[in-house]
Amino acid sequence: MGQKLVDTELELYRRVDEVLYYVWDPIGLAPNPVTRDEYQRYLPEVFSMLQEGAGLSRIAAYLDNVATERMGLNGNLEHSKQVAEFLFDWKTEIYRIR
Repeated sequence: MGQKLVDTELELYRRVDEVLYYVWDPIGLAPNPVTRDEYQRYLPEVFSMLQEGAGLSRIAAYLDNVATERMGLNGNLEHSKQVAEFLFDWKTEIYRIR
């Protein structure tokens, strides 16, 4: 059985989910209610990396790797870096206001 998340962790988890779908969106699916769960399989890994203090470059590399190796798309490391920065900004904001 999984561990229950505290409020700040749950908020971050939700924000990571939103960022992956609405901002990262390497396939270009957003916004479409039918495809809303498309990137959720990558959510636990990205969330864990943020929680463990992984660096921006590691998260960006992971996202870029997913897009290229798992999805067969052309990489866009610059976009992945911007997404990683956005995730870090959310983490900072969530933990700052709590």
